Amino acid sequence: MASRLVWASRVASYLRISIPHRGFASVVKDLKYATSHEWVKVEGDKATIGITDHAQDHLGDVVYVELPEVGTSVKQDSSFGAVESVKATSDINSPVSGKIVEVNDKLSSSPALVNSSPYENGWIIKVEVSDSNELKNLMDSEQYSKFCEEEDSKH
Repeated sequence: MASRLVWASRVASYLRISIPHRGFASVVKDLKYATSHEWVKVEGDKATIGITDHAQDHLGDVVYVELPEVGTSVKQDSSFGAVESVKATSDINSPVSGKIVEVNDKLSSSPALVNSSPYENGWIIKVEVSDSNELKNLMDSEQYSKFCEEEDSKH
């Protein structure tokens, strides 16, 4: 199904046909979300970070993910890498501060995992969280859904 949608959108793009947006992207309940469209799943003092389904949907087919080095420190709301798609290149910002303890090396050879599985196989980094109070600055799934709807209605 997803491959047919990708094929259809590619054909539509090639033919310069506008196709209706596929409706609202999925939002996972137990995650926290940044206004820059990254998600974070915190387990103990470790956080898994990726870009949201909404973000990957707007980016289009991801062709490259710039990954940081393990051991690098990240700061909340600061860029740590980039996602390049057929449409644009976008910075990836960290929703939390801490030290990178793991990167998803699978994205080097399969960047499209960000499109096909943004919340599972398409995660980008894992961080040892340095300040769990920063999570209060993030949105829950309901707030993020509302935020995306408002943002989309402006376009």
